[in-house]
Amino acid sequence: MALVKSNFAAFPSFPRLFDDFFTRDLFDLGNRGQSFTNTTLPSVNIVENNESFAVEMAAPGMRKEDFHIQLNNEVLTISSQKENRNEFKENERYTRHEFSYQSFERSFHLPKTVVDESKIQAQYENGILRILIPKKEEAKLLPPRTIVVQ
Repeated sequence: MALVKSNFAAFPSFPRLFDDFFTRDLFDLGNRGQSFTNTTLPSVNIVENNESFAVEMAAPGMRKEDFHIQLNNEVLTISSQKENRNEFKENERYTRHEFSYQSFERSFHLPKTVVDESKIQAQYENGILRILIPKKEEAKLLPPRTIVVQ
């Protein structure tokens, strides 16, 4: 009898799929921090409070014009494609000249029942892209209430 190692841990259990809609990229099934081209993805923090979610993406050296943020059918996609190219000079001969290309794409599922899609805002400052995703009123937690026994 041969022992076969199963990797069921890579797939979340059914109830957990709904609990952590924000904790993993939409199509990332174990490639933490790596894109499909084996390049490094920017790190993301997601902070939740009673009013909203805040997505913070570390992306130093970029400009706000480098980002493309799109919301399509409950999927928030953050992407960038940047090319760094030095200009060639006419009188110089290059034996080697390396170009730099940076691109990434990260996607997150935002259930319509929880977030107010019409009020999402984004800003880029000091190397951090911040996306504020407000919650709908009905998704906010209500304060504890005392119920009087009669």
